[in-house]
Amino acid sequence: MLFNSIEFALFLPIVFGVFWLLERTSYQRGNVWLLASSLFFYGWWDWRFLGLVIVNGSLDFFAAQLLARSRTMPWRRFWMGVSLVGNLGMLGFFKYYDFFVLSFIDAFSLLGMSFDARTLGIVLPVGISFYTFQSLSYTIDVKRGDLQPTKDPMEFGAYLMFFPQLVAGPIERGTALLPQFQRSRTFDRRQAVDGARQILWGFFKKVVIADQCAPLVNLLFENHHDRSASDLVLGAVLFAFQIYGDFGGYSDIAIGTARLFGIDLMRNFAYPYFSRDIGEFWRRWHISLSTWFRDYLYIPLGGSRGGTLQRVRNTFIIFLVSGSWHGANYTFIAWGAFHAMLFLPLLLARSNRAHTGTVAPGRFLPSLIDATRMVVTFILVDIAWVFFRAPDITTAISILSSIPSGLLQHPGQLLLLLKDLLIRGPMPFIWLLLVTEWIARERQHALAELDQRLPVVLRWPLYYTIIITVLYHTGSEQTFIYFQF
Repeated sequence: MLFNSIEFALFLPIVFGVFWLLERTSYQRGNVWLLASSLFFYGWWDWRFLGLVIVNGSLDFFAAQLLARSRTMPWRRFWMGVSLVGNLGMLGFFKYYDFFVLSFIDAFSLLGMSFDARTLGIVLPVGISFYTFQSLSYTIDVKRGDLQPTKDPMEFGAYLMFFPQLVAGPIERGTALLPQFQRSRTFDRRQAVDGARQILWGFFKKVVIADQCAPLVNLLFENHHDRSASDLVLGAVLFAFQIYGDFGGYSDIAIGTARLFGIDLMRNFAYPYFSRDIGEFWRRWHISLSTWFRDYLYIPLGGSRGGTLQRVRNTFIIFLVSGSWHGANYTFIAWGAFHAMLFLPLLLARSNRAHTGTVAPGRFLPSLIDATRMVVTFILVDIAWVFFRAPDITTAISILSSIPSGLLQHPGQLLLLLKDLLIRGPMPFIWLLLVTEWIARERQHALAELDQRLPVVLRWPLYYTIIITVLYHTGSEQTFIYFQF
């Protein structure tokens, strides 16, 4: 079920109303209702894949309990291994089987040999990468002693399948989310109102920004050989905001929806395009995934400790795995490798944490140095997005190589590009997005604390303006980009 659908508009109020009626009697009944609602929410897409989620969750529910009861290290490692093999095995089969088969066929063809193997045409279950990592982190935390396993399957099911973040995150940890299903929740009007504001801003980012960028991005990336340099630059810029509006919008809607139920989810985006270097970008972009890899892969590998070669190795591993997580295509690996190369100078200079705070705190305008750093960082990130969006590496390289040559051969393209970046397509709304989020950059989301920042005579007209703008731009339901991961 899509957030931006009529079905969800009917589903949410019903789930919300029944939940708070049940919550008054006992939080266990509230958990059962949330679990049942989440199963319905996921099954709306394809009920056949409900079995996969249930098997995945059951595996970790029992593995964690057996792991906690084990008194010897071999048995603890055994049950941890069961969880790892089960989770990663299912993820690998559904996500990478056909990719590896085709890769082997291509490799043997280059050697003049035939490799007889068939792809299965496997349908990728929506959200499998997200709920697999969330379930796996639960058993890892139990093994580390950071979390006591629950014996209540309803609690664990509600934790794993909580519908707002089930299919595209944020990827939660048992240490943060599970305790919220182990206690009574009380309705907090202020929390709910702030959640509604975040939902509203999420819909603006999804419907007005991402969905309006999508057709033009598709048009400009298709038949790229026939596109001008200014068109290619515009396509790359629009995709940067399409994927941010799409995924950032989903996260805002998910976090805001959870707050309606008295549940706090972790922040997943922190105004990433205001980053001053690649290290800061990765602390602001898809935070739940980057911190997952940091805590469960990068640090266990040794992190930034050890010699230079070890730190370089760990950096490339983390970025290549991150690229592979996004999908079975060499473009994602190239995207990860490019980010690793951008991050490497910061790591070697030990300046990767030079910018951990908000840019220009307490000031309206950034310094010239910070503004330059943000522009340069955005350009580098946007170059990487071309690999992410392109169907193959050859296309990505062709697009990137055509831009400088086209601008040099036709200087008039620069003026056309400037015009495109100001007013073409959804660019005016993108500038509005940037200004709004810049003003709110020290807050959790763009509309946070608006009751304290604006009087009611200005606040409600703003709400209605956003709602009308979203409704005006609502057309056919556009699926979320990260559902494919």
